[in-house]
Amino acid sequence: MSPVVKRKGERFTLPGKYLLFILTAVCIILMLLSFGTNVFEKPLNTALGYVVIPFQTGISKAGEWMANRSEELVQIKELLNENENLKAQVAALTEENTLLQQDKYELNQLRALVELDERYGEYKKTGARIIARDSGNWYSSFDIDKGSNDGIAEDMNVIAGGGLVGRVTAVGPNWARVTAIISDNSNVSAQTLVSGDNLIVSGDLKMMADGVIVFSKLVDSKDVVVEGDKIVTSDISDKYLPNILIGYIHTINRDNNNLTKSGLITPAVDFEHLSEVLVITDLKQVTEKETEDDE
Repeated sequence: MSPVVKRKGERFTLPGKYLLFILTAVCIILMLLSFGTNVFEKPLNTALGYVVIPFQTGISKAGEWMANRSEELVQIKELLNENENLKAQVAALTEENTLLQQDKYELNQLRALVELDERYGEYKKTGARIIARDSGNWYSSFDIDKGSNDGIAEDMNVIAGGGLVGRVTAVGPNWARVTAIISDNSNVSAQTLVSGDNLIVSGDLKMMADGVIVFSKLVDSKDVVVEGDKIVTSDISDKYLPNILIGYIHTINRDNNNLTKSGLITPAVDFEHLSEVLVITDLKQVTEKETEDDE
């Protein structure tokens, strides 16, 4: 069937072979123009600029975004794994540091005890660990892990840190109770190291809040005792061995009777931090002459 072409209001029939020939010729001409000239280049480029390029740009940006997100996810996964590893390392290092600090503290304690042992080398001593104490901030009364089975007896002197801690007041088979010189019921016959003048050192837990205890009945007629002087146990003490450091004069005041002096002493021992002590197994030999009892 031939196509119908309407021209000037008239109908006529164009054979199909002629139409095919015309279309073929047009295509050949367009091909020649496309390859031989740039007549279609600008329109095509314009069409590409408005249609294809934005589409390609969108695809490129979408691909770039997805690539970035994929890379970020990989980095996040790596960071999470690294974070977990770092946490494990921090935990291990923290535990190791804690153990090292504990070992260092114990080593310092042992060094202090060794130095103390050498300082009072004339006395026989045995080490003991504190296993319990009374409530409160201070080691005013505590138990140690040595008892009568280890040769511990009542009234044996106990030292630690810088000097005198107290004395054994009760003994069991494998434990002993120590009453410190800072206890309210404690009194120690003492003397000044510089002049040998006698005095009484009394415990006072309330005053320990300021890091001091009390002394009284000091006869210092020549006024040679000053703040900072050392106070040691007296030769006349019936429970404490002589010349064990108690502490240092903190303040000194003249009493109302103008005959004696009293004041405060800073203990040589840190009674807030104790863990190990030395028990002097030598007991004070009391003479027949009556002396002032230490409590």
